[in-house]
Amino acid sequence: MVPETEETIPAAVNVVNRLASLGARYDAAPNFPAESMAVLIRSGHYRRFAPQACGGEAFDDDAARNHAMAEALREVGRGDLSIARLYEGHINALLLFDWYGTSQQQDWLTQALDQAAWFGVWATEATPGVRLTHAAGPALVGQKMFASGAGGLDYALVTAACQGHDRRLVIVPANEEKRTDLSGWRVRGMRASVSGRYCLNAMAVDPLMLLGEPGDYDRDPRFTAGAWRFCAAQLGGIEALVGEIHRSMHDSAREDPVQRARFAEAAVAMATANFWVSEAARQFSSGHEDAVVTARLTRGVVENAGFLVMEAAARILGTQSAFDGKRADKIIRDLSLYLRQAGPDHARDEAAKALLDRDIFISGDRRW
Repeated sequence: MVPETEETIPAAVNVVNRLASLGARYDAAPNFPAESMAVLIRSGHYRRFAPQACGGEAFDDDAARNHAMAEALREVGRGDLSIARLYEGHINALLLFDWYGTSQQQDWLTQALDQAAWFGVWATEATPGVRLTHAAGPALVGQKMFASGAGGLDYALVTAACQGHDRRLVIVPANEEKRTDLSGWRVRGMRASVSGRYCLNAMAVDPLMLLGEPGDYDRDPRFTAGAWRFCAAQLGGIEALVGEIHRSMHDSAREDPVQRARFAEAAVAMATANFWVSEAARQFSSGHEDAVVTARLTRGVVENAGFLVMEAAARILGTQSAFDGKRADKIIRDLSLYLRQAGPDHARDEAAKALLDRDIFISGDRRW
């Protein structure tokens, strides 16, 4: 038998294993995960979903691109959910450049990507939020919170309120130490996402750094239906945890019909989440009229699958699932926090209200 080397191991497995190994280090000492991000550059994931004009991969159509995107996000999520969170933000930024960037801005993006710059999208803020002022030239006031990659990413697309207009996107440097505050990011999971605060006070804004028009960022179905992307990343974590249960089950658990039933339920939950993520991505690609409702429901399906699989891990693996340094423990801690992103209960309620306002039926390619 030929021994396994880095060259003989499939590329996807290499990425997952390397991210998992590095993730344990960043979990113990949270810092911006530069080495893990470098793995994504070497793997080819970094620039793949950039606009074609900026060196992104050419896909046959949007459906093919979104399928590849889902596979990539799941793969990174299987390795480390913190890195998947940062990577999903990078992809989101690249898509926003594709949809709303001028040719001049895409030229700027090309140069930034040539320098291996990482991007994020920061929208969360405390009252009164970030504002774009024009008192002495365009400048920002305020700060972002839960800004993943704060101080480590090169650039972020931030939302800013504009007087008399909807909020708009502004491209800002995201790596200024004096503006970064990570002191409050003291969490059980997702530590390497370094989702701290970032102060934007008195940051001057070049007109070239205004991306799109006011209201573009919040435009549906792209805004709400785009949630399928972070669902794909979360699904990767669920898949990794099911894999850990399978790998770590003792013979006694494998011979116990109750534990086997729990494992079967976990496998079904994982597969169900996969079906919904795939359908949400497909509807997003085609501009399907139900894309927003499906994405909101997908969030609930993935959340439920995550909870079920985490419970299965605790019951099947026992104390193995809670020991510091064990892979299952890290995945559970990361997943439990990531699943709380952006009000999942509200998203499910909005989907329910939409369904209650229509007749429920199954016909053709529609579920309702």
